[in-house]
This record gives sequence, C-alpha cells and structure tokens, in this order.
Amino acid sequence: MTIKKIAIVGGGTAGWLAANHLGKALYKRSDIAITLIESPDIAPIGVGEGTVPDIKKTLASFGISETDFIRQCDVTFKQSIKFVNWLDQDKHGKDNFFHHLFDVPNREDSEKLTAHWLTENNDNPFAEHISAQFKVCEQGRAPKQITSPEYQGDLAYAYHLNAAKFAKLLADNARTKYRVKHLLTHVSDVTLSDDGSIDSLVTKNDGELAFDFYIDCSGFESLLIAKAMKVPFVDVSDQLLVNTALVVQVPTDKDSVIPPYTIATAHQAGWIWDIALPNRRGVGFVYSNNHMSDEEAHIQLDEYLGGSNPELIYKKLPMKIGYREKFWHKNCVALGLAQGFLEPLEATSILLTDFAANFLAQRFPNKKDELLVLEKRFNHAMGHAWARVVDFIKLHYCLSDRDDSSFWRENRDPSTMSTELKEKLALWENFTPISDDFFSQFEVFYLENFLFVLYGMKYKTKLTSGDVTDSKERIAALQDITDSLVNSLPEHRALLDKINRFGLQEL
Repeated sequence: MTIKKIAIVGGGTAGWLAANHLGKALYKRSDIAITLIESPDIAPIGVGEGTVPDIKKTLASFGISETDFIRQCDVTFKQSIKFVNWLDQDKHGKDNFFHHLFDVPNREDSEKLTAHWLTENNDNPFAEHISAQFKVCEQGRAPKQITSPEYQGDLAYAYHLNAAKFAKLLADNARTKYRVKHLLTHVSDVTLSDDGSIDSLVTKNDGELAFDFYIDCSGFESLLIAKAMKVPFVDVSDQLLVNTALVVQVPTDKDSVIPPYTIATAHQAGWIWDIALPNRRGVGFVYSNNHMSDEEAHIQLDEYLGGSNPELIYKKLPMKIGYREKFWHKNCVALGLAQGFLEPLEATSILLTDFAANFLAQRFPNKKDELLVLEKRFNHAMGHAWARVVDFIKLHYCLSDRDDSSFWRENRDPSTMSTELKEKLALWENFTPISDDFFSQFEVFYLENFLFVLYGMKYKTKLTSGDVTDSKERIAALQDITDSLVNSLPEHRALLDKINRFGLQEL
C-alpha cells in the first residue's frame, strides 16, 4: 500500500509549484514517479502576476537562478502595495494613499515607533514613520544593487512577473531537476473507488490512467475534488463583496518608469490593480456586479486607462469568492484555484498556493494508512489560513471611511465581518496590536502586515500611554538610513537593465 505514483492534474503556476515542491522533497526516492497532466485545450488563467517576499525562499530552494528568473519571466521588483483612494477624498484629499511595505524595522523599533506615531498624533504617513522603504518606493528606487547576491538586497522585496513565462520556468526546472513527467492530454472523466477515493483518470488521448495520489490543480473547474469528489464550497461573498474582474494588458514604452510596487486604486464598487512589467502593464478592474453594471465597469476602466482604445482587449473573469470545505479528501489534495479564490488583493493566490504546496511536501504520505491523520492535519492548518486571509482582505474594506456608494457602506456593516475580526478590532481600539494577537503559525499575514493597513487607513487606537523611550534617537537613525538608501540605490528600470545585461552574483 505504498504511495509511489503521484498525478498532478493541471499546469500553470499552481501545478508547477506543486511539482517542484513535491519533486524536491521526494526526488531521492527512486521508486516515486510524479506526472503532471496538462490539457492542451485549456489555457491557464494567468493573471496572478504579483508575489510576496516568501517566494524568494521558494525559488532559491528549487535551485532557480534569480538572474534567469528575472530574464525569462519579465520580472520587476515589488516592495509594496500602494493603496490609492481607499479613504474618503473629501476628508483625506484626492489621490490619498498608504503603503503596505515589505521591509520593517526590528520588532522593538517597530513597537516604539508605532507608539510614538500614535501618541504624537503624527501627520506623517505611518509607513514613512517606521520604514525607510516608504521613500525608496516613492523615489522609484530598486531594493538592491547590481552587486547584491541573488535573492539578497538592501530591503525586503518580492516580484511582479509574467505568469505564463513563470509557469514555463517552473516546468523546465521540475522536469530537468526532479524527473517530473509532463503529459499533455485532456482529463475527460474521473473514476472513484467504492470508498470514494479516486481510482483513475480517463484521458482523451492516453486512455485510463491510475495513480496512488492525486493533486488537483485544475483551476476554477476543480475537476477532481469538486466535480468528482463533491467536496462542498464555502462561499464568503457575504464578507468579500467583489465578484468580477475586467483584465487587460497595456503595452508600454521601453523607457517608461516602472513603479517598484503594485498600485491598488479604489473606485466606487471595488478597486483596480496596476502592475508594471518591463514592456507592459497588467491592469484589472475588480468590482461587485451587485453594485456596478458591467457596462459601467467597462466605461470606468476606459477612463482609468486614459480613454477608449479599440486595440486593447478586455477579458471578463467572474470570481467565485470562497474556498473548499476540505482541501484534502481521501487520496486527493487541491491546490491553487481548485482550493479557492479570494480576489487578487494582497497577492493571496500565489501566496496560498506556495504555502499549501510546501506544507504538503513537508509531510507527504508514504503509505495509504497515513492518509487520514495527514488529511486532518492539512485541513485544519489550511482552513485556519484561509479564514484569516479572508479577515485580512476584509480589513481593507471595513476600515474605509468612503461614503460615496452603498458598496463601501455595506463593507462597514459588522454583519459582513467574521467574529474573530470584530473581536480583534475591538481589542485594537485601546491596545496596539502585538505578536501575541496572532497565535497560530499558520497565519499567512502577521503583525506588521496588519499595522501597515490599520494605521495606513487611520485606524483610531485610543492609546493613553506607550513606551516611546529613545524614539527621537530611533527616528533620527531611521532618517539617516533612509537618506543613505535613497542616495545609493539605483533607479528601478536601470537595475533591471543591468541584471539583464550582466546578471547578479550567484549565491
């Protein structure tokens, strides 16, 4: 009853991340065979172009050169998400913004600078008050030098990337390093055993194929765990109200400025992502079709892009917001969009896929009698992670004081928030968040992530006292660091050009 034959159904970022994580964990076992089955008839969604800093550790662990990654996947550096107009423009000004930065001071500095910012009622942006990265971003600087080793920098960073090219890079790595077999065929049916586990896959060109374990990376279709195994879907559209996206790729000039951050601009019924790659921008108009018609969304996206342009092709993506009741059922695990989807805010799709694939690979079953205990462990951890991500995404909406539409007013309704989020917000009315407020290691977003959003959106903590010892010295030291980085770090596009010409130092 040993598990030797593993099938990954579906390619794209999710499938090939899973192939690399499992391949790396299992490649020393010569009796293990991993096959990724990808339909030549179904194109991947391919709009997940933003990542978070954890992806650096993943890519390095796969032995992928950062230089090769940047050159092959149209990569740009991402140091933050800049949230524009998420607050009322009459109160906070037109084009008000805050940064959710990736680089933070040590925990002691963070706590004291936060307390100082609150007690002094500081008018400076919170992110600028605690991190040098604020001005680095605003000045359009890169997070590292051409002399920096791969995956290392002066500041924390992630990437923007071409999702299709990223999947190809991951595929090449999995096939050459980890002996992952790639089979191009369409899965037309799934047969189940008497106990409800998957027995085999019926394919269009290769007949019936049987495996011991199955990874469902079939995207929104969720061919295995939803269609065949009937695992229910947990709908959270009562908390996260957006449900549709219009996406478009906008060509840019080779000399255009590349912001070193994602831009997320709020509108009356949702928000717009704007991600700059070297030769194009990926733009997505995210909205609730219960609060805005498709026609109005199209008009507003035209307006955002500077007017109607018949050469631009808009693609409409309905978004089913939620996740599976179980992510592991019997001999099948769902990853990526087959697990669920919570809109693109904060780049949660690739983040959760990478997190789940790594978690699966760390404790992959050797025998079938291990399935039940590992299933319970995986579902408990991932269920907690998904629920807390819902809370973090919801935080951006429920803190907004925009009053220009029913969309924003409904998002502040306590009935659209989880009990845990309401309890945390009540706690943080009188106490600044601390690490102990996030008790689980399966929190995907942590203390500093919440601080940037809470205080970037002017959350009122009634702090009567706080430890501001040495705050002036810490602020002065931060200013010196900021000035040094702004003066020494290269302009973003200039660094990318150098990397493409000369490469980075290998680790």
